[in-house]
Amino acid sequence: MLKWVLRKIIGTKNERDIRRLLPIVNRINEIEVEYQNLTDEQLKAKTPEFRERLAQDETLDDILPEAFAAVKNVCRRLMGRKWDVCGNETEWDMIPYDVQLVGAIVLYQGRIAEMATGEGKTLVATMPLYLKALTGRNVQLVTVNDFLARRDAEWMGEIYKFLGLKVGCLQHAISKTEKIEAYKADVTYGTNSEFGFDYLRDNGMAQSREEQVQRGHYYVIIDEVDSILIDEARTPLIITAPVSVSTNKYAKLKPDVEKLFHKQTMLCNRLIRDAKDHFDDEERQEEVGIKMYQVSVGTPKNKQLMKMLEDPVARKLLDRTSLMLVADARKEEREDIQEQLFFIIEERQHDVSLTEKGRELLAPDDPDKFVLPDIITLAQEIDEDTSLSSEQKEKKKQELDTEFAEKSQTLQNLNQLLRGYSLFEIDVDYVVQDNKVIIVDEFTGRLMPGRRYSDGLHQALEAREGVKIERETQTFATITIQNYFRMYEKLSGMTGTAETEAPEFKQIYKLDVIVIPTNRPVRRTDHNDVIYRTRREKYAAIVEDVAAAHAEGRPVLIGTISVDVSEILSRYLKRRGIPHQVLNAKYHQKEAQIVTRAGQPGAVTIATNMAGRGTDIKLGKGVVQYEVESDESSIDERLENARGGLYVIGSERHEARRIDRQLRGRCARQGDPGASKFYISLEDDLMRLFGSERIASVMTRIGIEEGEPLSHKLLNRSIETAQKRVEQRNFSIRKHTLEYDDVMNKQREVIYDYRSRMLHQDGLADLYFEFVEDVIEEKIDEAMPEGVQPEHWDREGLLRWFNTTFPAKIRKERFDSEGATSEGLTRLLLDRVTRSYELKERLETQERMTGLQRYVMVSAIDDLWKDHLHHMDYLRDSIGLRAYGQKDPLIEYKKEGFDMFVDMVDEIKRNIVTELFRTSARAPEVIQAAGDVEDLFEYFDASTETLPAGFVAPEGGPEQPQGPLIVTPIVRKEKKVGRNEPCPCGSGKKYKKCCGAGE
Repeated sequence: MLKWVLRKIIGTKNERDIRRLLPIVNRINEIEVEYQNLTDEQLKAKTPEFRERLAQDETLDDILPEAFAAVKNVCRRLMGRKWDVCGNETEWDMIPYDVQLVGAIVLYQGRIAEMATGEGKTLVATMPLYLKALTGRNVQLVTVNDFLARRDAEWMGEIYKFLGLKVGCLQHAISKTEKIEAYKADVTYGTNSEFGFDYLRDNGMAQSREEQVQRGHYYVIIDEVDSILIDEARTPLIITAPVSVSTNKYAKLKPDVEKLFHKQTMLCNRLIRDAKDHFDDEERQEEVGIKMYQVSVGTPKNKQLMKMLEDPVARKLLDRTSLMLVADARKEEREDIQEQLFFIIEERQHDVSLTEKGRELLAPDDPDKFVLPDIITLAQEIDEDTSLSSEQKEKKKQELDTEFAEKSQTLQNLNQLLRGYSLFEIDVDYVVQDNKVIIVDEFTGRLMPGRRYSDGLHQALEAREGVKIERETQTFATITIQNYFRMYEKLSGMTGTAETEAPEFKQIYKLDVIVIPTNRPVRRTDHNDVIYRTRREKYAAIVEDVAAAHAEGRPVLIGTISVDVSEILSRYLKRRGIPHQVLNAKYHQKEAQIVTRAGQPGAVTIATNMAGRGTDIKLGKGVVQYEVESDESSIDERLENARGGLYVIGSERHEARRIDRQLRGRCARQGDPGASKFYISLEDDLMRLFGSERIASVMTRIGIEEGEPLSHKLLNRSIETAQKRVEQRNFSIRKHTLEYDDVMNKQREVIYDYRSRMLHQDGLADLYFEFVEDVIEEKIDEAMPEGVQPEHWDREGLLRWFNTTFPAKIRKERFDSEGATSEGLTRLLLDRVTRSYELKERLETQERMTGLQRYVMVSAIDDLWKDHLHHMDYLRDSIGLRAYGQKDPLIEYKKEGFDMFVDMVDEIKRNIVTELFRTSARAPEVIQAAGDVEDLFEYFDASTETLPAGFVAPEGGPEQPQGPLIVTPIVRKEKKVGRNEPCPCGSGKKYKKCCGAGE
């Protein structure tokens, strides 16, 4: 009660935040009035003036009102002008409203502006982008597809150009040169995937600084921020390439999996028939409930089961049985019941698990064919077998590892095929076009060409549909959407629906959500949901509603959540003779034209997930029978005679509330009239998986007949409660994914920093000798460990390693005399490598030597990082089993991931140190002409200063080096802490045991 009173007196936090911005808005308007007296040239001169003031230590906050006023004034000057936007001549007709100025300030401050559809978010973004671009750094706007990126860049580009800024636009198929130019611009428009993939290519694949295109991550505005940072955040960005040898088993396994799938379908059909036959038998209720439960986990979308669950008594029986079997006390009974099936579908977790019965069907003669061996127990048995020699034990362990790896791969392929058959539907999750399986975005209904499901799932779907199975791929570089956008110094976003996800934005991205008021009052009528027993009844009711609105000349937009439903409704409308347009993944290329016409009188449009379409639906003549300039009273009077504006019908509730809000928001833009209504059935996935049995009970209690709906605002709350449960589950999944990727992200940052140094540093000798020193000290530590008597040191092994690794042979006598201590040995070996390096540099020339170093270093990082990604994927897939040992899988993943990363970094250094002397930028005959390197070092040992007589350059080759060969040791600019020296952090430990442990 107290909170309610306070809100009434002082307003909500959102209202207070907006009130604090109003003085700035007033100041912007005052300055803009003054700017109206300037000439075009004087206004254009404001940009260099602002930049000069920033150089004189003024801040962006200081010049914000003037910069925003300049943009607003440019909009005023552009009124009535026309220019080409995506091939269409467009007339400019926008000057920012005060609420748009509020939204622009919110974006500048690094927050999310929630603005209703049609409130002009595209224009709002120009003001903070212009202000931030005055720093000279690249600022970016991210949108959901190439068309909108190009449209917005060309449409808003005239504002930036008027003020002297350059605008760039990223498109999927542009060349490297065009990309570089796009990033050189002050403002760059593009999609999240293009920005993310460019980052991965720059840092994980570019072989020189000239191949890199991006200019840092300073400031970004994300359009449809909820769609990108939440919906698309489930799928990481991955750059892959086909592996050289593909072991594709999907085509071989397909017949067995099809047989398994059909057997399960037949079994579940029989079980549900038995359940129906004995449903009225009071004495067999438990048996009936168990059979229904088996069907619900064997074929969850079984049509007979769906029909049966229309009866609330049957639904209650299934729910009661499921709850009973979930209890720990009935665990063994539940397992026995599930083992009667061939496989179990966990629909909520989107997973499938094979049962013993299924394994027997697949391999009746080999029951262990699809069972992973207990590798730990078997390895222990091998170690304890005294009849085996060390070599035999090692061989048996290798055979065990090979068997485990092969079975793991086979089980992975089998599981993905089962998932493809059981959990994915054509025209819902994917479509088949041009002999390819193309993913349909779950939230926008758009096709996602070029994107593939990971872990072999895409190949499983290709096998299922009988199209060409692409070769298996290997990950080269990957990053999640969350971690990419968290790299920006300042991140902001805008959308029509973010408030419901505000906690996630705050927790993951540190972003506050501010709801911006609309410029005109919202005049949309949101009707209560209407609920039917079956989808068939629901579709029939939708068609009747559409027919009535169409007869009145009212435009109708029908929102569906899948391609399949949009085509079912299309068939219904065709039978009624109602002309209509269909916008789904199959008609993606016609998107803008279809959406633009959706507001014309009598238009009927079916659209799959209108979220983020980015094109306003403007009402045609006669749909709204009043002038927008009319005063409020005349609007109210004329609304009575209007056709009611756009009528939005939702054919199903989405699992995310904001997707439903986005659909509703397609109507009633800028004060237009409009209405929305959602149609629901008990067979819808949301109701089936997360809805309560209460709704079905209510329908029975009040005697709802077939075709008769149930509607009440309390039921809306019940449905929203189900949606909240799904949202919380999805948030947990995304958060869990991010926690694991944070481990990889820290490693990625280290590797990409190394790689960047190698590409951008002119002289790489210092970096190379850092690695040399680390590797030599590591080898000395291994050969001469602390606490071990000198007679047990492996000095001969160390000498053998050095002489085979570097072309700098050291005679044993000198090794023994100068390398009595680890410090003396380090100096001796480093001196020899330095001499070898100087000699190689004389042979290669310094410029070629730098190029050679860069090639060797980058190649070593790329090869081992690629393998590391594969190993980390495997670790993540298997780490969940640690939970059975009472260990936290995430903590175990962090520990083992760190150990694997340290090993990889050490291996990178070893490879770089070794490969530099085994690689040459010169022709082989030139190197060969240098004579025997060992001979050279015998001359060095005899203090010979000139090159030996055997060094003769071939005819036409480089000139023979003249004069003495001066060997100059590489000198560090800063003293490096030795691995055996005390750690500078003051812990008292040796550096290698403390802060240097991860180096």
